[in-house]
Order: sequence, then structure tokens, then C-alpha cells
Amino acid sequence: MRIGLPLTIAIAVAIFIGMLATFERPPVRFIQNGYRGTGMDLVYNPRTVATELAASHIPPTLPQAGGEGPKAGAVYKNVQVLGDVSVGEFTRLMAAMTVWVAPKQGCGYCHEAGNFASDKLYTKIVARRMVQMVKHINGAWYDHVGAVGVTCYTCHRGQPVPAAIWFEPNPPHALGSVESDTGKNLPAPVAGGSSLPFDPITAFLVSDDQIRVQSTTALPEGDRSSIKQTEWTYALMMHFSQALGVNCVFCHNSRAFEQWSESTPQRVTAWYGIRMVRNLNSDYLLPLANTLPAYRHGPKGDGPKILCATCHQGVYKPLFGAQMAKSFPELLGNAGGAQ
Repeated sequence: MRIGLPLTIAIAVAIFIGMLATFERPPVRFIQNGYRGTGMDLVYNPRTVATELAASHIPPTLPQAGGEGPKAGAVYKNVQVLGDVSVGEFTRLMAAMTVWVAPKQGCGYCHEAGNFASDKLYTKIVARRMVQMVKHINGAWYDHVGAVGVTCYTCHRGQPVPAAIWFEPNPPHALGSVESDTGKNLPAPVAGGSSLPFDPITAFLVSDDQIRVQSTTALPEGDRSSIKQTEWTYALMMHFSQALGVNCVFCHNSRAFEQWSESTPQRVTAWYGIRMVRNLNSDYLLPLANTLPAYRHGPKGDGPKILCATCHQGVYKPLFGAQMAKSFPELLGNAGGAQ
């Protein structure tokens, strides 16, 4: 009896601490996002929103310099991407990129001291390719980014490496002499800490595996998708929810998840976003892996990839929809429709 009471108290304390660490403290706010009675309510925590607003500040922007005067490609050596931009606008953009990406390191983060034309530093090669990627996003993926667009700051937020990037995980082997982790679900931060498949990113945002597996009929009619495949989809949806700070009804009608006709417009935007991330990973991020030094690789030796959280960082629109890109027309690229 003397042993039982302390043990009971210890368990109660452990449960209480667990609740404090894992449950969100009220109050929360509900915003109707559809017809009454359909459960279409977005759930927000005012404290979380206040924190995200504080983290989404926009750095000051220098006045535009105009397109008059000589072009950067005619004045500076080895300008491969922005050579058709005026020297004034080119210099302004370089100053902005320093603030966006390397405010502490300065120009020397990408440029060799005394020889800015040199490609000696790997960071300059990466930066050049990232400028091409930003122009590509703003031009070809308007259906996802819209008039908000993107700049380097959308993801970097004053850091050389964005806070949310993705490497192939290297989960620990399961305990036991005959156990294997093959096929097992492990708690993963990218899936909201759930025990769903721990790597939905490689399957769906690097490769193009089928995402939708929910049956549209009550009885089996040829849909061979397994429960395991459904769990993979749920893991991806958990990532979406966490990356954008929203719940399911931001895109879906919860009474008919599969019906496009009852979904919100944001589902279409997300459809384009999935394909945009796949495109950027395959054409821009993966080819850069060999350019990066070993210490920039992941636990399995792969290079960094992007995922939804890279730009969104917990907000339904990056930086709450601030239109930074329109102040830098040289980054807008050419409209060509989504690929």
C-alpha cells in the first residue's frame, strides 16, 4: 500500500506533464469556412498566430533604381543570370539578397574577396541556380504562388540555409534481435509526430507516387489501394497541415474528402503546389547535391530538398501573403504556365 500510493502519484504527475507538453492550451478560435452544419471550421490558436506574425516581418526594401544605364552583363564579368538587368537594379538586388540570405556573413558568403567574378565558392554556384529557380517559380508556377510570388527571403528569412529543408531520414533500427524496421511506422516530426509512415516526402514530393487512395464507392470495385498506402497519404496530409498551420477543411469538405466539387479553391492551389515542389526538387535541388560539401549533406549522403514547410513555415500563405516579389521585377521571370 505504501508503495502503491507513491507510484500512483508518479504516474499522475507523468500524465499531467505529458498533457502539458502535447496538448494545445486553450482558447482556440473557429472560423467558418463553408456552409453551416457541415463542420467546415478552421481552427486557430491566437497565441500561435501572434508568434507567426512576429516571425513574418519584412526587411526594408531599397527604392528601385530604374532600368536606365548600362547592363550588368556589360559592366561586370561572369554575370550569367542577371546580365540584362541595369547596373543600378543589379546592385540593389545583390544588396537585398545579402539581407535576405547572409546578413551576418555579407558579400563574402558567396563571393571571393577581391574577385567577385570568381566561381571559387560553392555558395555562389548555388546562389546563381537559386536565382534561376526563383525566376522559374514566379514565371511558370503562377497558379500556385499567384501575385504574392517568391523571393529568396520567402524561405531563407535571413539565414544562409532555410530553417525547413528535407533529407532522407535514417531511422534507428527497431529493437530486438529478429525485428526489422521495414514497413513499420515510426513517429516523425514531418508527419506531425504521428506514427504514420515517417517519410512521405520522398514518395510524394520528390517522386510522383499516387497520393489519392480513398475509395469513392462503398464496396470494393477494383480499387487495389492498401491501408498502408492510405497511411502514407495521411502522413503527407499531416505535413501539409503542419506546414500551413491549418486543419483539413482548409482544402477539403470533411463530409466528402474526395469530391473536388465540394472542396475549397485552396485544394486546387495545393494541387499545383505539389507538382511545383516535385519540379523544383528534381530540376534544381537534386542536381546541386554534388556541388555541396559533405557537411551540407544529410545522414544518408543526399543533398537538401524542399517541402511545403520550406516556404510556408507554419502559415497558410508565406509571410501572410506579403507581396515582396513585385518590388523586384527582375525576379518575376516569364509566364509560361505550370509544367
